Amino acid sequence: MQNGSIKTWSWVHKWSSLVCTVFMLLLCLTGLPLIFHHELGHLLGTEVEAPERPGVTTRVSLDRVVEIARSYHPERVVQYVSQPDDSPDLWFVTLTPTPEPTDDFRSVVVDARTGEVLGQPRFDQGFMRVMFKLHVDLFAGLAGKLFLGFMGLLLLVAIVSGVVLYGPFMRKLEFGTVRRDRRPRLKWLDLHNLLGIVTLVWLLVVGATGVINTWADLLIKYWQHDQLSALLAPYKGQPTVPVAERGSLQRSLEAAQARAPETTLSFVAFPGTAFASPHHTIFFMRGNEPFTSRLLKPVLVDARSTEVTAVPGLPWYLTALLVSQPLHFGDYGGRAMQILWALLDIASIIVLGSGLYLWLRKGKVARQAEGSSVQPPEVGPEGKPASLQGEGAR
Repeated sequence: MQNGSIKTWSWVHKWSSLVCTVFMLLLCLTGLPLIFHHELGHLLGTEVEAPERPGVTTRVSLDRVVEIARSYHPERVVQYVSQPDDSPDLWFVTLTPTPEPTDDFRSVVVDARTGEVLGQPRFDQGFMRVMFKLHVDLFAGLAGKLFLGFMGLLLLVAIVSGVVLYGPFMRKLEFGTVRRDRRPRLKWLDLHNLLGIVTLVWLLVVGATGVINTWADLLIKYWQHDQLSALLAPYKGQPTVPVAERGSLQRSLEAAQARAPETTLSFVAFPGTAFASPHHTIFFMRGNEPFTSRLLKPVLVDARSTEVTAVPGLPWYLTALLVSQPLHFGDYGGRAMQILWALLDIASIIVLGSGLYLWLRKGKVARQAEGSSVQPPEVGPEGKPASLQGEGAR
């Protein structure tokens, strides 16, 4: 590689890294507890488990579940009802002041077998909520998500440029060499390069999926405009279906399950909310296989008649979004993958921190060298110091 090309790649690596490093450190630090959010939820008391009820096979109607939840917050509207994939005996009902997207929500957990309220965990506050908001949008909504997405793109640029520079750098050293007997800055440089290569693929995967996740709101909006708008043409000009005029939710669920066999309900979006239309209750069904369980099939059910009106397929960009979300947090492979993700996250923190240290240290060394350097005397045309030449002329 030519010197000019090395300088260009070095400049790209330096500035892409410097601009994103602080924010990537923040994301790695906040992402670490999120990898174990279920386990920490149990410790913090925000996780609700279904009690064992041997011999109980009955199921409460979904209409009754919503009615029970609303009785605890009658001034609110139901936005979503969800069922965790690992807890089919629980219903999580989300209630908000209005159907519009908001961070002001309450959750009521109802036993699907008996209708008993098992808890009202506050997912909108506490340590994990702070970690989640910092990691997702810096408490700045869509603007924060897009900003972090741009930082993620800079991280990908820094990784690619770092790989390009690593080849010429390692020609003089064996792979994995850490010069422990040299100055601290050289030892940290070797460690930075070694861990950077070790975490290369993981950082690329997590960085790319993180960027995709920051576009989630925009992708969903585009899907609604691009595909749902055509399906809603017969309802044009009609207002959102009032709660009093909606048909049975249980009957709607059964109709959705009949149109999407061999699937399980993931969550229900009510009319007028961000994931539904003003005229439909949309049931998002997931597959029963390890891969298809990450994908969702929307089933549109007319809120009044409880009849299925459409089962549109998800476009490729929403499929990419759904696949990237669990991959980003290491949710695919159980506890072993969580531990691996955590170790690689810690290694990435060291890579980012050492890169910041090397830059600060380099600046300090340069300033010290500049301050302690002796300026050479001005040389005259005959090769002698100008001051001596002057003295001779006098």
